[in-house]
Amino acid sequence: MTLCRSCIAMAVAFLLTAGTIGAAQHEENKARPFSPGETLTYDVNWSVFPAGRLTATLSKNEEGSGDSFVVTTTAQSQGFVSLLYRVQDKFRSVFNPDTLCSVQISKEINEGHRHKITKITFDNQRGLAILDEHDADGGKNPPKHDEHAIPPCAQDIITAFYYVRSQPLHVGQELKLAVNDGSKTRTVVAKVTEKQKIQTPLGVHEALRVEPSVFGNLYEKKKGKLVVWFSDDEYHYPLRIRATLKLGAITGTLTSVTPAPPGYSQTGAPAEKTEGTQNTAVLK
Repeated sequence: MTLCRSCIAMAVAFLLTAGTIGAAQHEENKARPFSPGETLTYDVNWSVFPAGRLTATLSKNEEGSGDSFVVTTTAQSQGFVSLLYRVQDKFRSVFNPDTLCSVQISKEINEGHRHKITKITFDNQRGLAILDEHDADGGKNPPKHDEHAIPPCAQDIITAFYYVRSQPLHVGQELKLAVNDGSKTRTVVAKVTEKQKIQTPLGVHEALRVEPSVFGNLYEKKKGKLVVWFSDDEYHYPLRIRATLKLGAITGTLTSVTPAPPGYSQTGAPAEKTEGTQNTAVLK
């Protein structure tokens, strides 16, 4: 049961990432690699078993003031995993598109018999991440309220995913981020370790392998390894996310981009080989 819950939660969670500590500013003259209207869809597998599907849709925030963006992420278990542990989660993350700093994240967690509503508000003026959580089904657990210090710019687990896409990634780079998921703010280091060709349902693409220090840190009681392959192009799509845990590997694979740019259609031809990398093996 715990593993099944972790497989979907880990896909939602990173789908996790990198940013910088402090007031990280997006370069004004650089076009963002994402824009409102984008939807990314992932198939999630636990070892050889289909485990679920995850979608992340970016839009302009129609609530409140300002020009913030909102990412609506849904995760739903499928097939064999649903028989063991049914998961139907929804996350809503609001962030400033210029600074990539989080404003708020809300979570509707429905996993087995666990039903919770969580909201984390990032109060940058007071330097606090404020957690409010309660059972969605009137359970026995009392409401929870907690406050933890944050730096001038911090990311939640979804916003961090978009921050790393905005960076000019290259091999040998190390990115640092301040991530808060409702408890103590953690510093996560993400290393860009190498460039690889990978085979995906959207063709063969050059990708940059990024390894964030999530386990034993943000998730200090969990042991494992997280690797994310970002496309080495103007979009920096997370093409594949893999969490290697004690009881198996959980893999999320990008299967659909809407709207799809050239080279990312399911019926499109594989990406062309890049000069100087013709002999590079393709990772499947």
